[in-house]
Amino acid sequence: MYSHHYAKKSIETYVFWITAYIHFHNKRHPTSMGNNEVEIFLNHLTVTKKVAARTQATALNALAFLYKHIIKNELSLDLNFIKSNRQQKLPVVLTQTEVSLFFRNINKRHYLIASLLYGSGLRLMEAVKIRVHDIDFDYKNIRIWNGKGNKNRIVTLAEELIPMLRNQIIQVDEYLQLDLKNDAYAGVWMPYRLSKKYPIANKSLQWQFLFPSHKLSTDPETGEIRRHHLDHSGVRKAVKLSSARAQINKHITPHTLRHSFATHLLQSGADIRTVQAQLGHSDVRTTQIYTHVLQQGANGVISPFSRL
Repeated sequence: MYSHHYAKKSIETYVFWITAYIHFHNKRHPTSMGNNEVEIFLNHLTVTKKVAARTQATALNALAFLYKHIIKNELSLDLNFIKSNRQQKLPVVLTQTEVSLFFRNINKRHYLIASLLYGSGLRLMEAVKIRVHDIDFDYKNIRIWNGKGNKNRIVTLAEELIPMLRNQIIQVDEYLQLDLKNDAYAGVWMPYRLSKKYPIANKSLQWQFLFPSHKLSTDPETGEIRRHHLDHSGVRKAVKLSSARAQINKHITPHTLRHSFATHLLQSGADIRTVQAQLGHSDVRTTQIYTHVLQQGANGVISPFSRL
């Protein structure tokens, strides 16, 4: 999976589903199984586990990868299994008052990255993987590379965050200067073949992660010592703690801030196609789910009880 340039999170997800598939079939080796066993497993996910359609699709993608690239015996394109019809949940969205309350309670270490989740509508993994050169102060935007679906896009940057971002880059440079004194330091990880094309760029400030980890780690692909980006789990914990401190009675995750960004943009009069481009959605129908949140009542219908 690393050789196919899959993201670390994607690899973890695929390994989870491949492991679940093997355990479900009493640890039989995948080479002794095929289309029939995959169909039985996918039916189990729908009927017994009642997973969402997207979750079932992810499990299928993981198994398709297993059989195509590892077993070298591709699955049939005509698999016959029960497709999940569990509907997508409506997004949880904060009011602007709740957003203000949330940011008054988040810790200093995670304030800036949480601000980008809400201020630019970023996914959590997109935010932690931002590099210094992705911030364009002149045009007030952020370049997102290889987002979900391997798509690139440009998102807005709140002008109010610029002083904090400049200060963050100074801190990144301090980490870099410290790392350069370490003989074992191999530079930041570079995507694809850029390490060959730009052999010294991995030790330049522009290519460093904007939110670096506080400690060095071993690259699982090469065994070299590098400074990776901030762990996404720490951001999740900080968001959960902040919402508890703010006493917001909603289930809040980092993605809630992205949902709130989209809803508040539409609320302020932004065109839905503009919001679609900012979020990086392939289909505008995915973006339209946020219009439901803005409607008063169901589909904008005022209850007759209100007229009594």
